[in-house]
Amino acid sequence: MQFPELTVIEPTLADGVLELRLNRPDKSNALDDALWQELRTAFYWADATPAVRVVVLSGAGRHFCAGIDLAMLGGIMARIANPDQARSREALRRLILDLQDCLGAVERCRKPVLAAIQGACLGGGLDLACCCDMRYASSDAQFSVREIDIGMVADVGSLQRLPGLIAPGLARELAYTGRDLGADEALRSGLVNQVWVDAEALHAGVLAIARRIAGKSPLAVRGSKEILNYSRDHSVADGLSYVATWNAAMLLSSDLNEAMQAARERRPPQFAD
Repeated sequence: MQFPELTVIEPTLADGVLELRLNRPDKSNALDDALWQELRTAFYWADATPAVRVVVLSGAGRHFCAGIDLAMLGGIMARIANPDQARSREALRRLILDLQDCLGAVERCRKPVLAAIQGACLGGGLDLACCCDMRYASSDAQFSVREIDIGMVADVGSLQRLPGLIAPGLARELAYTGRDLGADEALRSGLVNQVWVDAEALHAGVLAIARRIAGKSPLAVRGSKEILNYSRDHSVADGLSYVATWNAAMLLSSDLNEAMQAARERRPPQFAD
């Protein structure tokens, strides 16, 4: 399998499960220019590659992601410099929109994305985690909306996605205070699905869930993600109408025939990518 050219993300693919590991452990996997752009590249590739059925996103070293790299943040003023203030601000807006799009590629990926989070998941790291379908954590995980501590409004997704994952009042508390949310509280609040004792157990547990998903009909899994995302952003009536149209097009598939045949023969189904 030919992976895209990546320098700060380590990809591996086996049994339909693509593991993407943020690979800047000496910087706590902080998001520098390369990592922002490679997230988009990696998830575009995952979306377009039939052999990929599920993605597991993790971080090398002790931490998942400590947020935006401060060196990158410090260089933004030079990048948007222009004698005309209006053009400088336009350039900053376009930069923010581009960073939003880099993370949006995770959410737009048709394949389920499972985040395996250990250690710090701060600022932009939390934005990244919120783009995933499910989040799982080790007992040492810490989540925080840290942008408030440097005097800025979080602008790449946590204020938009987090209130849909946890109670809105808790989301506001995190945004206004910048306090840490530990693994146990994250589990109680619904931010994460499950907590494991350490990073090793986390990795094994998330891989087991990913492999179980990879064994299901890829067409049905991709369709389920499409419908869930659409229904999140629309009324119940709109969602029901959309899924009726979807299944009118997709229900009568070879996957359906294989699932029924496998059930009759008492064997695991074998689906095409």
